[in-house]
Amino acid sequence: MTLRVLIVDDEPLVRSGIRRVLAAEQGVEIAGEARHGLEALERIRSLKPDLVFLDVQMPELDGIGVVRALERDALPGIVFVTAYDRYAVEAFELHAIDYLLKPFDDDRLRAALARARERLSRPAPDLAARLAELTELLRRDGQPLSRFLVKTGSRSVLVNAADVDWIEAADNYVRLHAGGARHVLRMTMKELEARLDPASFVRVHRSAIVNLARVAHLEPVPSGDQEIVLKSGQRVVLSRRYRESFERRVGPAL
Repeated sequence: MTLRVLIVDDEPLVRSGIRRVLAAEQGVEIAGEARHGLEALERIRSLKPDLVFLDVQMPELDGIGVVRALERDALPGIVFVTAYDRYAVEAFELHAIDYLLKPFDDDRLRAALARARERLSRPAPDLAARLAELTELLRRDGQPLSRFLVKTGSRSVLVNAADVDWIEAADNYVRLHAGGARHVLRMTMKELEARLDPASFVRVHRSAIVNLARVAHLEPVPSGDQEIVLKSGQRVVLSRRYRESFERRVGPAL
């Protein structure tokens, strides 16, 4: 049986990444794509896909709104795609097959596809079974990030978390500094901090996180704060607000 899939996301890079993986899978037909919620509604109703990879945050109408607007007997299988795990409970209530947290890798996407194939081949499980499955998915997705998918020019590249020197806030984005290169990631500092390995990364300022393995030494500054000097020579302010938590991680200065 051929699985007909619709890809819905307002980011061209995400759509192309999903399309690339699905195109290599046997028994999968890409029925089409949509860039926002209203377009998704029209495509779902006209193309009648078996499965939709559906972004949650989109202009015009979000992914949750798309599902709620569809007739129950016309609802395809749904895999939600989002950078925000606060939508997990609502995704479960809407009977999503799976829930991908950005950034996700090819293996995680293939796993979601495999779950969709299996789920769509049998009757829907009961409430307790769906809850158990979603709990397990969220537990796995809650593991610390080990790498980031970032855009460099027209290409997408993987940056290992261990190669990141430090991270700075940039409005609703973050900027990764890694070996002299800078990469922008669509995520807030609060969201990223929650998904980083606490044994490796520590918040040192409201707008900065450092990789402890990249710290060379600290120097005092006239403001009363301190500067963290990284092995690359870059300097990052350690504010008084975060000094106590930093010292708990590395030990107080003697």
